[in-house]
Amino acid sequence: MSDKCFVDTNILVYAHDRSAGAKHQRAQKLVEQLWDSGDGVISTQVLQELCINLRRKAGNPLPVDEVRLLLRDYLAWEVVTNSPDSVLRALDIELRFKISFWDALIIDAAEAAGASVLYSEDLSAGQRFGAIRVVNPLLGPAIP
Repeated sequence: MSDKCFVDTNILVYAHDRSAGAKHQRAQKLVEQLWDSGDGVISTQVLQELCINLRRKAGNPLPVDEVRLLLRDYLAWEVVTNSPDSVLRALDIELRFKISFWDALIIDAAEAAGASVLYSEDLSAGQRFGAIRVVNPLLGPAIP
């Protein structure tokens, strides 16, 4: 596996939602590290969810023009495009690991990119899906 790190939507939302407190600080630091290293990977699903969550569900919703600029920035990362085959593989992952279809689609995208780490708050930290290890970057001691 590589040093590629797939980032789930929730981590990116926290990175841009200043009302999220310590989660914002941790997520923002991680995203900055991934920008510096060039190891960040996302999928079309993550871009779609990020768009909706930042505009409608964030503690401080962002205007569409600001969201558009953020999305364009993230297009510099490796972006896995979900295909019809991705959907079929996600069904198999869902059944094998007994997780939600949407989480299975994230795992399929991370696997397709060759990522070794999946940063997520939704999946169990430390859990493995084949060669992919789930890491929750939001856990840990309080940030001063």
